[in-house]
Amino acid sequence: MATKAAIAFMFMLFFLNTACQAQLTSTFYDTSCPNVLSAIRTAIRSAIASDRRMAASLIRLHFHDCFVQTSSIESEKTALGNNNSARGYNVIDKAKTEVEKTCPGVVSCADIIAVAARYASAYSLVRVNECKTKAWPSGRSRYED
Repeated sequence: MATKAAIAFMFMLFFLNTACQAQLTSTFYDTSCPNVLSAIRTAIRSAIASDRRMAASLIRLHFHDCFVQTSSIESEKTALGNNNSARGYNVIDKAKTEVEKTCPGVVSCADIIAVAARYASAYSLVRVNECKTKAWPSGRSRYED
């Protein structure tokens, strides 16, 4: 009996160790959908160019973990807590449509949102670095016109 338990335990440790070796990578779709990043980047760049606040909205969407393991964001769009609050669903839909044209059924919405948040944060950093400020003798800062 003890031998069977030991074998089962070793078998379980082997499979747990194997599962822990999986890592997230930015090159995951390089072979299955090589144009996915450029399709998402184009949609995100366009959206942020027309509405600067969209960058923050897309980053916020990344933190809605309900998107994991779903091929659609319909449940999040209609959720009571997000109604008239969360923005950017239309941008993700546009990116998903562009991705589906070249790689149907390959890229998940969760991955599109993660990549969109990455590009949104990168594009918004450029604007932060251009911000002019001026320190006043009182120690407070004021945006310089």
